[in-house]
Amino acid sequence: MLIGYARTSTLEQVAGFDAQIAELNKLGCDKIYREQVSSVVQRDELNGAIDFAREGDTLVVTKLDRLARSISHLWSIIELLEEKHVGLRILDIGIDTKSATGKLILTILGGINQFEREMMLERQREGIARAKAEGKYKGRKPTARNQSQTVIELRKSGVPVKDITKQLPISRASVYRILNAAN
Repeated sequence: MLIGYARTSTLEQVAGFDAQIAELNKLGCDKIYREQVSSVVQRDELNGAIDFAREGDTLVVTKLDRLARSISHLWSIIELLEEKHVGLRILDIGIDTKSATGKLILTILGGINQFEREMMLERQREGIARAKAEGKYKGRKPTARNQSQTVIELRKSGVPVKDITKQLPISRASVYRILNAAN
């Protein structure tokens, strides 16, 4: 049995998600597990696909990065599949772990994939540092928790409510609600 797994990191990635599902359907997957979550959180559908798989089945993904976030994560998935005598097929690179050659190539490509991700994150950090140095980086908008703390600190330091609403993207009513909850 072919068991498909499709994943995107965000709900906004509709086209990529639909393309994965279409490719898995075209291949003839008997069952397709799908989810739209980050690779770093608990992935219930991936776990469900692995649990569902039986000896002789093959888990199919369209791309390596849809399955694993690092080489160690990839190998933990492969070990779970091997314990159940289930193969792994990655369509875009033509790999099937049912052969020793497939496992070797997957290990090499998984390492390259992890290296590429780490380089991308390093370039991102460098870009943020450069933007900060040039005064162009504002960072994320404050979260509700950070915003509450900021409101309380500003008010304690004597900043009037009307000035707090100008400094933060927050309404006057929200400022009072935060201040009342803090007392």
